[in-house]
Amino acid sequence: MPIPNDFILQMQQILGDEYPEFEGALRLPATTSVRVNGKVEASKLDILKDAELVPYCETGYMLPQRPDFTLDPMLHAGAYYVQEASSMYLEHIISKYVSGKVYALDLCAAPGGKSTHLAQLLTPDSLLVCNEIMPQRANVLNENLTKWGNVNTIVTNNKPSDFGKAGSMFDLLVTDVPCSGEGMFRKEPKAVEDWSLKAVQMCAERQRSILEDVWDALKEGGLLIYSTCTFNRSEDEDNVEWIASNLGAEILEQKHFYFHNTVGEGFYIAALRKTSGSGRGVKIKPGRFEKAPAVSAYIRNADKFRFIKVGDGISAVPSADADVYAWFAANFRTLKCGTEVCTFKGRDEIPAHALALSKAIDTAAVQSCSVDSEQALIYLRRESITLPNAPKGYVLILYKGVPLGWVKNLGNRANNLYPEYWRIRK
Repeated sequence: MPIPNDFILQMQQILGDEYPEFEGALRLPATTSVRVNGKVEASKLDILKDAELVPYCETGYMLPQRPDFTLDPMLHAGAYYVQEASSMYLEHIISKYVSGKVYALDLCAAPGGKSTHLAQLLTPDSLLVCNEIMPQRANVLNENLTKWGNVNTIVTNNKPSDFGKAGSMFDLLVTDVPCSGEGMFRKEPKAVEDWSLKAVQMCAERQRSILEDVWDALKEGGLLIYSTCTFNRSEDEDNVEWIASNLGAEILEQKHFYFHNTVGEGFYIAALRKTSGSGRGVKIKPGRFEKAPAVSAYIRNADKFRFIKVGDGISAVPSADADVYAWFAANFRTLKCGTEVCTFKGRDEIPAHALALSKAIDTAAVQSCSVDSEQALIYLRRESITLPNAPKGYVLILYKGVPLGWVKNLGNRANNLYPEYWRIRK
């Protein structure tokens, strides 16, 4: 892999005597790591054989080699997320500076690594809004948050400046900003091809613009977590110092992860406390709610949820903040708001795939059928599947006790209801 000379000079200046060790590590294969979802026991995951714990993440594991994730049904069930180990340092920051119920915004959230991690780290009564400006990437974000299964999450497809309408609503703002990608050089050869000092400068300017656009959405005293997968000062320390000086914040801590001294890929993360004015508030009007659908019988503690119409479906949202969820659904391009529980075909109420994967589902209240790995892959390919011993009607497919999705069993055959746009093609 040819390394740009300007990058070599930059890293020699940053690392000094450590540079030869860094360059040697740069030429090694990329690492592979996963983070396990709390809805699944780690002992059920075959991929964790001979894995080692990530030191700063209780649910993170370094794998000895990269498996074929696509052919593991547990991935599609949301049992774990494939994520760079260095990014899991977010857990250290959250545990140190965040406690109790918060409203959180993950601004540049696709594909969902930090969003799914935040969903696991924040208290169940917190609200997590996960945003991605690019529509296609927002769909990937929505898929990953749906598989993760937390009800207290919203996925939006908006510009950073759109969050000005939310006032200073958020206690926590996470910005894993688009960057020059130096920390991905081992993993993505195109990142090397696209790198230049000009690209670095363009990224640094765009990052500042993003922070300016969204800054008013963070409360005074709120926490900003700023991160990149790059090494240069322009996008990292210089931008953090600019945020502190120009937007108004106290730098709490910052840390670099380089190839030669970390278990993952390259990464930078900083925590700042907002010290500037709180900005304006926003008045949340009472939301419009639907009566509980029949599938609410499948939800544990259904009385703690209210139901709103989102697109063509009905979603369950936590009662305590139901008006806030309804306000986001009405004012933002919302892909996910709480957990979709059903759609309708005529008068027929069809349980939603999101309900199958939700942590709120009561599997004991649902007709279910267990399948082996071969049947699970048939189901995930959305091919025809026969379940002769399953009850008729809507049936939840389980693999190792973990839900994969729904079928409508007719007896002689079962209509496969796995989402067409998620089906695997291997």
